Amino acid sequence: MAIRTRFAPSPTGYLHLGGARTALFNWAYARRHGGTFVLRVEDTDLERSTQASVQAIFDAMTWLGLDYDEGPFFQMKRLTRYKELAEQLLRDGKAYWAYETKEELDAMREGQSARGEKPRYDRRWRESKEAPPAGRNGVLRFKNPLSGDVTWDDLVKGPITVSNDELDDLVLMRADGVPTYNFGVVVDDIDMAMTHVIRGDDHVNNTPRQINLYRALGADLPNFGHVPMILGSDGQRLSKRHGAVNVMQYRDDGFLPEAMVNYLARLGWSHGDEEVFSREQLVEWFDLRHVSKSPARWDPEKLKWLNGEYLKRVPDADLVANLERAKPEVHRFVAAVMDPVKMTAAGRAKFQLLAEHEAFLMAMAEPRHPEDAIAKEHLGEAGKGALKAVVPRLKGLADWSAPAISAALKETVAALQVKMPAVMMPFRVAVTGLAHTPAIDAIAGALRKDVVLDRLERAIG
Repeated sequence: MAIRTRFAPSPTGYLHLGGARTALFNWAYARRHGGTFVLRVEDTDLERSTQASVQAIFDAMTWLGLDYDEGPFFQMKRLTRYKELAEQLLRDGKAYWAYETKEELDAMREGQSARGEKPRYDRRWRESKEAPPAGRNGVLRFKNPLSGDVTWDDLVKGPITVSNDELDDLVLMRADGVPTYNFGVVVDDIDMAMTHVIRGDDHVNNTPRQINLYRALGADLPNFGHVPMILGSDGQRLSKRHGAVNVMQYRDDGFLPEAMVNYLARLGWSHGDEEVFSREQLVEWFDLRHVSKSPARWDPEKLKWLNGEYLKRVPDADLVANLERAKPEVHRFVAAVMDPVKMTAAGRAKFQLLAEHEAFLMAMAEPRHPEDAIAKEHLGEAGKGALKAVVPRLKGLADWSAPAISAALKETVAALQVKMPAVMMPFRVAVTGLAHTPAIDAIAGALRKDVVLDRLERAIG
């Protein structure tokens, strides 16, 4: 069987983390089995769907590297097909027109609730011979089976059975001729020959309704797999306060797409104890048997750690090239006073985000004035005296490098007969404005010689 999966977002906002994980699982499953990954845009929510949201979804998938083989298909361009199959169900006696107003439906449900009954459509038009009310457009409803069960073997959750008594006659076509979610998705999945429907478990309740529709249309069922939701670290449903923002915000905050893909893959799926793995390894290993039945927990600190692991693998020159592409004005500014590749090498041990790389280069290019307490401790008379002794040695260096600068600082320590911090700390504060930095000789060696000497003279003067 040729595997076919799909990702079918609704363009009513940005691509959020749960949607990105669903897209990733479908992509990985198709790639694992040499199948086809389809992108479909379910844009029938006319009030909330926007072109900006469509583009946001495309941009996020491109950033994550989730390439699709077919599509994008748009539901609003397929209205004729939905109408065709709706009319088929009507001819076959498997659907009917219903004409209640919203007020009548609300009153129906209120009465059921007052009687302690489960609110649902009471099927009053299912076998009615009455003439439609004058001037009122109806909705097309499905004749759900009145008895029996719906059973499927979920690829994640295992066997699930739902009684047809629990299901009402869902609306297929709204009065405006636009299909509802449950009808549109079934028609699309039939027409696009989907073999596997992998989606969030908030759709479990839709699945028995959709299975009955497949059978009414005489179509084969796909395999269903429902992935548990993502929770915040506090156990509550993931929301903006947990970091459930636009996937592209993570790009802007300095995360690498490879790290995000790795983290999303591990969010509810595992391959042994592997934490850091490549996209190629994900494709080789991915299956649905190892998707957890329990909700996953979003851990922003673990994501940062993982991003740091990926950053370690990026060469210094590539980090700088990335900055030059993304922030050319920043790159020009720092390159005027330093060798940005050498400075990256000096500070990268602490980077977990691309933004931290940029911030470090900026801080070294334009250091802040040291805090009063730091200046008082390290740039007093003793500190300035140490700097006065350092300056001529640095001026005389023909080789402006970290080893040569380190040797000059040590020579000053020996000449003044003081301990190392008595020279190194004034030098660090004068050059960077900070009391704590990575190796100061490497930082000074990455800066231009005249820049370092100017900062020393200003600290002295």
